[in-house]
Amino acid sequence: MKKYLHRLFEKAVQLNHENIFHLLENNSDAKFLDLGCDDGVLTMKLADKIGTKNVYGAETVDARIKLSEQNGVKIKKINLNEKFDFPDDFFDVVHANQVIEHIYNSDNFLSEIHRVIKPKGFAIISTENASSWCNIFASVVGWQIFSLTNFSGKKMGIGNPFSLHRDDKLELESWQHVRIYNIRGLKEYFEAFGFQVENIKGAGYFPFPAIFGSFDRIHSHFITFKIRKCETHIYN
Repeated sequence: MKKYLHRLFEKAVQLNHENIFHLLENNSDAKFLDLGCDDGVLTMKLADKIGTKNVYGAETVDARIKLSEQNGVKIKKINLNEKFDFPDDFFDVVHANQVIEHIYNSDNFLSEIHRVIKPKGFAIISTENASSWCNIFASVVGWQIFSLTNFSGKKMGIGNPFSLHRDDKLELESWQHVRIYNIRGLKEYFEAFGFQVENIKGAGYFPFPAIFGSFDRIHSHFITFKIRKCETHIYN
């Protein structure tokens, strides 16, 4: 059963990446920022899809920062719960995949994204969905929802016997999930911080094939937003 779920999860991750790529715009002059860029491998693939060489990253884990540098990312060590060490109106594109659910100061996170993006620039933000069918099922039967089983530094998978990482050790505190959103919640949240939602895509539909999430994004496991910066500089 776990092997089957792992295969479904990997397919959902792949489809989610495809959704992100689909939402990018070609712009060889773009300044691109990847928040939580890990080792920089996906970062550089995204930059290649955009067609830009102006690739920046933010990461907190020293080992990942070193790898990201080796892969060609202009990287800074930044705590994403605090002010970003980048100028106002600097980036054309900002990307954050599976990051916002780890952020405890999400008001600051969105405010800073808005600040560093140029007017009419855009961000792509992807995260897990509190309203996915598997999370709904877990909640109904009294289990911890799948997307919130890694909330402790002691071990992962607490409260859910089907968690893919049950009893694994969480390597870093920053990898804990703090809060999980659904589509309406994120849409209104982005709008509150001066963004216009242009597109929303879904991926993953456990325990069914990942492609189903493309047709029912309300209940897909991953949700990906493309949001455009409005003219108002609300961070002032």
